[in-house]
Amino acid sequence: MSPTLLLSIVFGYFLLLLGIAWWTSRGAGEHAFYSGERKSLWWVVAFGMIGTSLSGVTFISVPGQVAGNAWTYFQLVLGFAIGYWIVAGVLLPLYYRLGLTSIYGYLRERFGMTSYRTGASFFILSRLAGATIRIFVVLNVIQHFVLDAMGVPFELTALLVMLMIVGYTLKGGVKTIVWTDTLQTLFMLGALIGTILYVVNSDEMTDWRSMLADSGMARVLDLNWRSDTFLLKQILAGMFITIAMTGLDQEMMQKNLSVATVEGSRKNMRVFSVILLGANLLFLLLGALLYLYAGKVGIALPERPDDVFPTLALQHFPVWLGLFFIIGLISALFPSADGALTALTASTCIDLIGIRDRGWDEAKQKRVRQRVHLGMAALFMGFILYFHWLATPSVIKTLFDIAGFTYGPLLGLFAYGLFFKGKPQERWVPVVCIAAPIITYFLRANSETLLFGYKMGFEVLLVVAGLTMVGLRLIGQRTTSPDRD
Repeated sequence: MSPTLLLSIVFGYFLLLLGIAWWTSRGAGEHAFYSGERKSLWWVVAFGMIGTSLSGVTFISVPGQVAGNAWTYFQLVLGFAIGYWIVAGVLLPLYYRLGLTSIYGYLRERFGMTSYRTGASFFILSRLAGATIRIFVVLNVIQHFVLDAMGVPFELTALLVMLMIVGYTLKGGVKTIVWTDTLQTLFMLGALIGTILYVVNSDEMTDWRSMLADSGMARVLDLNWRSDTFLLKQILAGMFITIAMTGLDQEMMQKNLSVATVEGSRKNMRVFSVILLGANLLFLLLGALLYLYAGKVGIALPERPDDVFPTLALQHFPVWLGLFFIIGLISALFPSADGALTALTASTCIDLIGIRDRGWDEAKQKRVRQRVHLGMAALFMGFILYFHWLATPSVIKTLFDIAGFTYGPLLGLFAYGLFFKGKPQERWVPVVCIAAPIITYFLRANSETLLFGYKMGFEVLLVVAGLTMVGLRLIGQRTTSPDRD
């Protein structure tokens, strides 16, 4: 594909997003940046959340992993769906009842300021790592397959993309993100379905159904309890990953809380969970089809699984399909960045700075918020470059590895607040939340020795959360608090 054509697509897409930002931010006050004025339509939020949840990691990594793990990833996805229903039934009503803009306000109500700021800090760390690794995987593909040939350094690519993202998120906030995510989801799913249709209708794949059945790549269940993709372990991990990475994540929740009523928000979450099952199944089908097609045609595939889809799309498929791939890839990039950047700005301003409690006028609030926004963009840049230098082999595994250690303390804090009475001694809360991931890291590194061959995988999240709850219990105050809300 011509580099000029690629850059034209990226620039045109950016202008489209900039136009949406201008349209959605007309006449909006500073409060609209954080809450979207609670006027979002539930079905628009549901559709847009697909793009945010799938992201470039799913777009690139899930198809690439099929040869090694078959469709066992779908076990995790089933857990995701269950988790979304739990979030809709338990957490959303709680957030609406408390009238929260930042969901970490619950920790302030339940425990106090130290727990509140500790929870917000772990979210900021979690989302910084998670969002930037999603951005990196897309930038890496564009860089490797197109821009390296032009002599453009990765650092310049990352800088230009971050400037674009800042350009359309600096003013619009949540109201803009709801609509840009919807557009981006449409393009991403279009690229996915278009590629599947091309492959199954090619002359080499007329018997693709029997080829798929014979390949063994459509296997979903793993019943080996020692395996890190064991069925029960994957479903439980998926449930709690969703509860932590969606229900306790300001980026995901701020869009849900922009819906006017809790009933509409719950409907959004439940509809979205069903659509997500189908979308992930299509990505797994695509992965199997890509490997079968390459084997049939005799294409030598790259060693890294994350390079399989880009290699076929950009080097072996027709130009028009490569164009579809690039548009889908760009559509996977921007939802990973814009919503996260907006959420991190909101959480820093509301939770850490306390921008609404300082008596500042709207003009000063806006200046502070914009400076925080730019600072977060700089941190994004730093994390992206770190992942570039790290050169991780499988991005989706790295993503969930990081999530287990960083979202675990958040899950432990919220679970303790919901299921136990009393309060921990606030000054020790940060110590507990830092100690739990460190202990879990050493347990995981030696799990096969300590646990009779059992290999710890994505359930790291549960272990960190459990240790956090135990620690909070140990530092609990002697007197009990009033009944929780």
